[in-house]
Amino acid sequence: MAGKERAELQYLRRHYEKPGSQLIVLYGQKHTGMTEMTETFCQGKPVIYYKARPCSERQQLFLWGNELREMGIMLPEYPSYPELFVSLDLNQPGKKVIIIEEFQYIVKQSQLFMPSLVSFLHGLQEGHMVMVVLSSTSIGWVESSMVQKIGGAALAITGFLKMKEQSFFDMVRYFAGSTREQQVETYAVLGGFPGLWRQFDKELSVKENICRFILRKGSFLHEEAPGLVARELRETGVYDTILSALACGKQKLNELYIHTGFSRAKISVYLKNLMELEIVEKVFSFETEGKDNTKKGVYRIQNHLIYFYFRYLYPHMSRLAVMKPEDFYDTYIAPDFRRFTAFSFVRVCREYMAYLNQGKRLPFVYTRMGEWAGKAGDIDMVAQDEAGHTLIALCSWEKPVMSFDDYEWLLFCARKARLQADHIYLFSAERFDNMLLREAEAKNSLHLIGLHSF
Repeated sequence: MAGKERAELQYLRRHYEKPGSQLIVLYGQKHTGMTEMTETFCQGKPVIYYKARPCSERQQLFLWGNELREMGIMLPEYPSYPELFVSLDLNQPGKKVIIIEEFQYIVKQSQLFMPSLVSFLHGLQEGHMVMVVLSSTSIGWVESSMVQKIGGAALAITGFLKMKEQSFFDMVRYFAGSTREQQVETYAVLGGFPGLWRQFDKELSVKENICRFILRKGSFLHEEAPGLVARELRETGVYDTILSALACGKQKLNELYIHTGFSRAKISVYLKNLMELEIVEKVFSFETEGKDNTKKGVYRIQNHLIYFYFRYLYPHMSRLAVMKPEDFYDTYIAPDFRRFTAFSFVRVCREYMAYLNQGKRLPFVYTRMGEWAGKAGDIDMVAQDEAGHTLIALCSWEKPVMSFDDYEWLLFCARKARLQADHIYLFSAERFDNMLLREAEAKNSLHLIGLHSF
């Protein structure tokens, strides 16, 4: 899969090339590469950059004004927002770019910031064009609270752009010197966040990276997983309790209720907050006629680093404090790591199938795809086209050999889901047994894909 320019970067460039001024809200989870992407976008353009801090409005004005005075711009010690914005209309050719990072810190403290910004944009002289990019890593606030907070000023926003996680295959290009197995294991730990990829050493094994950069006290990743929760949420003890329970397999509301002792109503509220931050996801089964055999209300941690932290570090914190990282890894992580990685291998396989689907390299082009969470067992992928043609898939990471019995188990789950599969895809991290290989030779509808095929 060849590399290509990020879609978000293309979006910003298209808006910049439009006539007139623009006001863009750019947001996404921390470590998605938002700052690096905006730096690339701004190359060769006249730019003013400001990173907002969590502080009072007066302090914010003082800090911003001080930074501009250091650039030679004349401003009072405590400028107003109109004074700040007028000073940014630099007498330079071409459209100017103003980047205000973590702008939520300003909006939360000020009723004047957004109206002043909109007034500035509307009052620009003819021929003066500005593109303002307001960026934020507080996705829950942007999606749930921002519009209500800024009121009518929201009508002036010309574009919303959400930064998404990078794909597994983007990460493969970053860790091009690693084996495919190492790449899947790294993805299982770090997910699609370029800001986290850069914390690993490309020359080290996955175990060495985990020991050096996650298990070692004081390392960035050691502190970052709990920090991602603490920065956005209060009552971290409650959230940590729920996340720890999810990490050890308590994925249904009643299981969380029994394990934590919190009321179901309280758990539901906290889960909702975690889902808004895209730390937790609720699993919805692909809709089939076998609804009575479906598990309902299943929750999972979707942030890879947080899942790793609460699965291994959080429950064994006392041992981690007294053990060498390598000994801790061998005792608590190594015996379970393939099982942990299996969750991400399923995501990798789905991404590969989406790539084939986009390139029309499957038996049909599916229009909807999901998973089926059954009471007796799960189907890792179910996909259908508009005509009802159905594809199902099973992904095996833990077993050294995927067997004919695994295939029959998938067929059993399909019957429980009341699915008639036109095509079946089996993914194995290693190899397939001889009986399964013979079955695939006899049936054009059965497709076997090994890890090194993609």
